[in-house]
Amino acid sequence: MSTELLPPVAPDVLADAVEQLSARLRKKLDAAISGCADQASTTADGAAEVHFGEDATVTLRPGPSGTVTNAEQAVCTCLLAPRCLHRTAVLGAAPIADGEGETGGGDDSGTGKAAGSGTASDTGAGPEEAAPTAPAADVAATVVSPAELTAAQVLAATVLWDAAAEALSAGVTAGGAVVQAELLRAAHTARLAGLPRAEAAALRVVRSLRAARERSEGQRLADLTEAFRELLAGTALLASGSADTDAAGSARRVYEQGGSLRVYGLCREPVLSATGYGGVTTHLVGSDGAGYTVSDVRPGGLARVKGAGSASVALGGAVLDHAGLARGGLRIVGATVSADGRLGAGRGVSATPLRGVDWSEEPAAALFTRPVQEAMAAVLADGAPEAGGPGRTAPSLLGCDVEVIGAAGDSVVVRVAGEGPLLRLRPAHPHPELPHAANLRRIAEHPGLALRVLGRPDLDRAATLRSLAVGPVPGASATLRLPDAWKGRADLGYDRLQGEHFPRETAGSADCGPVTAGPDPLAEAPLWRVRRLLETGVAGGRRAVAEAGRGTDAASLSARLTRAELGVAAHLAQALTTEAGRRPRDTFGRLTDPSADAYARAWLASAVHLAAAERSLVAASWL
Repeated sequence: MSTELLPPVAPDVLADAVEQLSARLRKKLDAAISGCADQASTTADGAAEVHFGEDATVTLRPGPSGTVTNAEQAVCTCLLAPRCLHRTAVLGAAPIADGEGETGGGDDSGTGKAAGSGTASDTGAGPEEAAPTAPAADVAATVVSPAELTAAQVLAATVLWDAAAEALSAGVTAGGAVVQAELLRAAHTARLAGLPRAEAAALRVVRSLRAARERSEGQRLADLTEAFRELLAGTALLASGSADTDAAGSARRVYEQGGSLRVYGLCREPVLSATGYGGVTTHLVGSDGAGYTVSDVRPGGLARVKGAGSASVALGGAVLDHAGLARGGLRIVGATVSADGRLGAGRGVSATPLRGVDWSEEPAAALFTRPVQEAMAAVLADGAPEAGGPGRTAPSLLGCDVEVIGAAGDSVVVRVAGEGPLLRLRPAHPHPELPHAANLRRIAEHPGLALRVLGRPDLDRAATLRSLAVGPVPGASATLRLPDAWKGRADLGYDRLQGEHFPRETAGSADCGPVTAGPDPLAEAPLWRVRRLLETGVAGGRRAVAEAGRGTDAASLSARLTRAELGVAAHLAQALTTEAGRRPRDTFGRLTDPSADAYARAWLASAVHLAAAERSLVAASWL
C-alpha cells in the first residue's frame, strides 16, 4: 500500500477518529484501510483526496507543517461524517507523524541526526532518531539533579503499559487499526505528561506493526520484537515510579557550552531511515580524542542521501562541505555539544577550516593503536545501556588494522593484525544503490590485503564490524593505494573502490572460494529457540505462544536450554508459555482475568534475559 500522496497524521487525530466509530464500523476498519491509499490524488492547492464511489470524498488538508494536526483538517462529504468509516480509513492509511520525543526523525539545529541513526534503516528501525525541533544552540544547559516523576507521568506510563501489553497479546495478526489507535492515544497521553521517550517508542511499535501487517519490503519480525521490548521495558520502569526524570527523556536535545574545539574529520556515513529521512553524518575526533558528529538529515530519500555527502556544512559559517570536512578539520569557537557528541549550530558558533590529519597521525591514530579487545570492552560498557533499558544509542566507532581472508556470504572475513580475532565486515547500510556492499565485495577479492578499517561494532552479531571507511596500513606493501585527493581513506558509503586502488600482488584471487568465518557462539547457542518463541508471540499473539507451549516442542525447548546450562532462560520460557495458556473462566465461560499484564511481564522478562545473554556472547566473540 503506497502512502506517498497522503500527508502525515498526528497520532491523537487518528486515535480520536477511531474512538468515534461504532463497534460495527470498527470491525470493518482494517478492510477499509487496505487499498484506500492507492486511490489518493492531489488537488491544485496541495490537499490529498480519496474517493469512495460517487457519494463520498475524503480530503486531508495539512497545515503549514505539512501534517494533519487537528480534526478539522480531515473532512468527508458523506452523511455520517465526521464519525464515518471513510474518514477514519484514510487517516489510518496515512503515515503517522513524528511526535516531539527525542527519537523522532528530523533535523536538529542544523546538525541533523546523530551518528548511527541510519543503521536502523537496514532493520526497519533504528536505533536509536533526532528531535524535529531545534534547541537554542547559544544557550547553555542548566545542570540539575534528577527529580522524581510526577503522579501524572506515572499514570500516563501505566496507561501506555496497558495499551502495549494488549497490543503484544494481540500480535501482528490481530493488531489492526483499533489496537494501534489505543497505542497512539496512550502515546499522545505520554507526550502530554512529559514522557517523550516513551511516546517515541510507542510510535516505533505502531509503525512496525503497520509494516508487518502490510508485509512491507525490508520489515523484519526481529525489529518489531525489539521495538516491543524497548517499549515495555521503558514503560515498566516509568510506571513503577522508581525512575527519575532522566528515564522520561527530553523533547529537545540539551546542548552545553563546549568552549573552543579543534576537531578533525574521520569519515562520512550515509543516513537513510525507514521513516523517510535521509542525509549524512560526518564523524570527527577532537584534539583530546573525544568523538563528535556533524549531521545533515532531513526529510528525503536516496537522492538526498547522495547529495548530502557533498553538501555544505551548516556549522558556524564553515566553508567546508561534508566531503571536505571528513578529510579536513575545524576550529570551533563557542561550540555547543550534546551529551552524545553532536555539534550544534547557532548564532554564537563560529568555525574556521583546519588542515586534516591522516589516520596515522594523532589524534586519529589512537583509534587504531588501541587493542581491539580493550576497545570492544569499552564499547560494550559505554556504547549501549543495559539490556532492557529504555533505548539504545549507537555504539562508538572502533578502528583496527586487519588482513583480508576472503568472503563468507555477504561478509568479508578478516583477521585483526597481531594474531587477533577473526572479524566479519558487513555493510553499514545494505541499500543496493549505496556503494557499501560493492566496495566490500571488491575488498573480499583480495585475500592477504592489509587494511585499516573504521566502523561500528554490531552488538547483535558475533564479532561483526559495520565498516564505514577503510585506508592503507602504514608500512605495509600489500595495502590500498588511494588517490591523494582522498587523503588516505575511502568512505565506503560514498567513494567507490576501483581496481587501481588495490596492489597487483593480491589481484586475481577471487577464485579461492568462500572461507570459514570462524566459530559463532551466538549461532551455536540454543538461545535462538527463545528468540523464535518471543517472535512467535509478536507475530501470532498470546494464543500462538500458548500453542507453542503444548506438546513436545515446549519440553524440547526446556531440555535443550538446560543441557546448554541456560537454566534461567529455560525457566523464563516455561513461565511465558504457562502464562500465555492461563485463561481462567467462570461457569459461564467468561474470562475472569482478561488483563494481559501478567503475560506481558512474562514476555518482557524472557526478552530482557535473552538480550543480556546474547550481549554476553557477542562480547565473548571479540576475545
